[in-house]
Amino acid sequence: MLEKKLYANGQPVYELIGDKLVYYYKNGKVKAQGLFVNNLMEGEWIFYRETGQLWQIANFRKSKKHGSWIRYNRNDKIEFEEEFENNKIIKKK
Repeated sequence: MLEKKLYANGQPVYELIGDKLVYYYKNGKVKAQGLFVNNLMEGEWIFYRETGQLWQIANFRKSKKHGSWIRYNRNDKIEFEEEFENNKIIKKK
């Protein structure tokens, strides 16, 4: 997951500070951020479009979908909500 360290333009692909992992677009804007424990995604992760606009809020347990997932459209309205348990969808809203 952390193999590629730099884009061709020299921009870091990610930054890991303690247990917080931040992924970047090649333009330097934040792509995604959340906890990264024992090389696994944990807890709440926030994903952004390349413009910087909020795209998705997701939850993980040991890098598997677990908990609520909310995706927003380009008008900042909820596009869909889903609930996962151990990587399996249990509820769509």
